[in-house]
Amino acid sequence: MTLSEFQNLIRRIYFEKDSKRGLAGTFMWFSEEVGELSRALLLKDRSKTEEELADVAAWLVSMASIAGVEIEEAVKKYENGCPKCSSIPCRCGER
Repeated sequence: MTLSEFQNLIRRIYFEKDSKRGLAGTFMWFSEEVGELSRALLLKDRSKTEEELADVAAWLVSMASIAGVEIEEAVKKYENGCPKCSSIPCRCGER
């Protein structure tokens, strides 16, 4: 599944509910999911980490949809490497 396909799927599932909640409310839910991901990472629970990464991704693309941003276009910021130093891997701060 591409990022655009994923965003469209999440849009079809949740956009109506999330847009009624608004961007600020949806961001609060996103933040809660990031906290759950943090706990899973600290516990080194691979299954839970995978589950929480999926939730974080879903909330992220939902916020993008509410904001009118196509996530696949937004991530093009990184298609040529680090946006600051244009290196792959990033060389920022390595002087």
